[in-house]
Amino acid sequence: MNPAFSVIFLTTLIGAAQGLFVALYAAELAGHADRSFLAAGGAVALVLTALGLVASFFHLGRPERAWRTATMWRTSWLSREVIALPAFMGLLFAWTAAHALAAPGTRAWGALTLLACAALWICTAMIYASIRFLQEWASAYTLVNYTLLGLASGCTLAAGLAAFGAPALVPPVATAALVFTVAGGISRGLSLRRNARLKPRSTLQSALGIRHPQIRQRAMGFMGGSFNTREFFHGRGPGTLRQVKHGFIVGAFVVPAMLIVLAHLLQAPPLLAVAFVVQYVGLLAERWFFFAQANHPQNLYYQAVS
Repeated sequence: MNPAFSVIFLTTLIGAAQGLFVALYAAELAGHADRSFLAAGGAVALVLTALGLVASFFHLGRPERAWRTATMWRTSWLSREVIALPAFMGLLFAWTAAHALAAPGTRAWGALTLLACAALWICTAMIYASIRFLQEWASAYTLVNYTLLGLASGCTLAAGLAAFGAPALVPPVATAALVFTVAGGISRGLSLRRNARLKPRSTLQSALGIRHPQIRQRAMGFMGGSFNTREFFHGRGPGTLRQVKHGFIVGAFVVPAMLIVLAHLLQAPPLLAVAFVVQYVGLLAERWFFFAQANHPQNLYYQAVS
């Protein structure tokens, strides 16, 4: 598939916001953070979700009709995501405002926000996992990876914020960030191994209904490009995919984990902020690879000459 950067930014930004909220709410339940820090962290999460929402509009041909996407909620995971995202944002705003105004009931608002957060992760991941003919996506790993990577980036961001606003919160949140980063790396590695073993369900023979063992494609039937060649194939070679894969493994998992450990060993909490920046850049590459690796069956015909 041809990765759309608007969707890449949407999924990585809201994933980090969701993970950040989970870390903040866990800190609230454990009694490790004061209201001012939780309100500030909630505001950061709101900004991230708002930026992700803005980014999503760049992928729409007719943005003024975006509201119509919510009408198919009975059958479409995309419609459900369109409903879950504003619900999460609204509840997150209520939770953040309650802390900022020192109002009661913050834990109840947090519980509702947590439910919306989980629903959003499920809806976002299932948009891709439910497409059965894209074998790279049609796996439980898609949901697991979206959740773990969101938790990893969000907890790393929470640790970076705590380094400047709530030092006592740094050890538990940094530990959670390390655990989720390692778990995300393992899960993503398992999904990469699974995808490397996939065999195409369709062939030129099955597409044409011809059983001859030797079929060669000589042309696509027209000279110029089309929607098919632009939207369903990224145009990069295997070498580029390998470089991006190795890059995101190092950037999203290895380096952030090392920086989190160094921050603890050197007693240098500001390194946690650097860890988040490096990890987020790595996750941008990871998400690009996630989309690019999905091989649409129509590429049996078009990709060979794209």
